[in-house]
Amino acid sequence: MADIDIRRLDHEFVTSLEFYLRTVRNCNNNSAVKYIKNVKKILHLCLAKNWLDRNPFGKYKTKIKEVIRDFLSSEELETIQNKTFVSDRLNQVKDVFLVSCFTGLAYADVNKLKRSEINTGINNNKWIFTTRQKTDTESRIPLPPVALEILNKYENHPECVNDLNCYRY
Repeated sequence: MADIDIRRLDHEFVTSLEFYLRTVRNCNNNSAVKYIKNVKKILHLCLAKNWLDRNPFGKYKTKIKEVIRDFLSSEELETIQNKTFVSDRLNQVKDVFLVSCFTGLAYADVNKLKRSEINTGINNNKWIFTTRQKTDTESRIPLPPVALEILNKYENHPECVNDLNCYRY
């Protein structure tokens, strides 16, 4: 795909981009809106630097649709917990997923979790004290016993024997 001269961008380009994202790229509404908002930010920067005379987004409106997310039932979580895979790696992925479910942490945050981030909280129970990867914000999360039990399975995991600060899977 060739570059487009930014001065040629107009309302038609914006609507064509939205159409392309929804049809060719098969993006859902909120994904398409997110990509379009990113383009809009760049164009606003161009306007601020006087590289553009007019705003191609002038009368263009986007709207995020509220998404109602399904959640796993207790029975479904139990089914996943009881599933044993042939591969150790898949069992580890399953365990990371389960800890994610029980703590509300993103998969990436659980996957980078270290022993040093598990501490006793104000209520004398175990808590996760970590910094979230995506937002770089500190989080304090109570660690349910079932999640702690999963993490403890990896106490003597080969990757953790060499790194005393890890829970890595």
